Amino acid sequence: MQDVSFYSAALQRPMPYRVFLPAKLVPGQKLPVVYLLHGGNGCFRDWSNRSDVAQYAARGLILVMVQGDFSYYQNAALKPEDKYEDYLLNDLIADVETRFPAAKGRESRAIIGISMGGFAVAKLALSRPELFSFVGALSPSIDVCNRRFHLMQWWRLTNIFGPVGSKTRTMSDPFLLVQSANPSVTPYIYLTAGEQEPLLFPNRRFAAHLRERNFAYEFRTKPGGHDWGEWDSQIPGCFDSLFQHIAPAR
Repeated sequence: MQDVSFYSAALQRPMPYRVFLPAKLVPGQKLPVVYLLHGGNGCFRDWSNRSDVAQYAARGLILVMVQGDFSYYQNAALKPEDKYEDYLLNDLIADVETRFPAAKGRESRAIIGISMGGFAVAKLALSRPELFSFVGALSPSIDVCNRRFHLMQWWRLTNIFGPVGSKTRTMSDPFLLVQSANPSVTPYIYLTAGEQEPLLFPNRRFAAHLRERNFAYEFRTKPGGHDWGEWDSQIPGCFDSLFQHIAPAR
């Protein structure tokens, strides 16, 4: 395990991330990379502190646990200094591929997120299909662009996505993006929800849209709520699917 800090040009400040590598590295070998996004009000340590995901580094992966603050990993509509998507896709990926033996290219990259991070990876699958070969959205807040919230939460989300009906909000809405995205180039989507969580219904609706438009995807449910117990139970199935869709070390 390594904790790293680097300067993000997009955010104009240092940002941390945590990396797990295989115990033994073959000189000259390049490894596929999996980016792991935390949920709202979480941090980059959550994945390793609250799940068993670190074990998958031993199978020839670089695991990168990303710091995303409460951003939905978006370039904020009303706070132009909060360019979290640019930070993630430009600054962070470049730093990882410079600092570690990371294979470059779509076929060697995957991204997995829970809740807020799950929303982000679902959106990226549909809006930036050239970046990743596999996307895992565990209990994504898939309907956040349209859900009603109390005043404080509403204001935080308006800063991120823009007002209801605005172009910035509609361009971030997975329920709209799924209607225009090209299924033939979109990465494989692994979608999950807990059978006792409030997000089960909107994720069922989203899965139905994926099915109607013939995207390559699977939708899995297990008993549980919107918490790390449920997400940790989904990780083995998610990584089983990931290994079928990402290029091996080379």
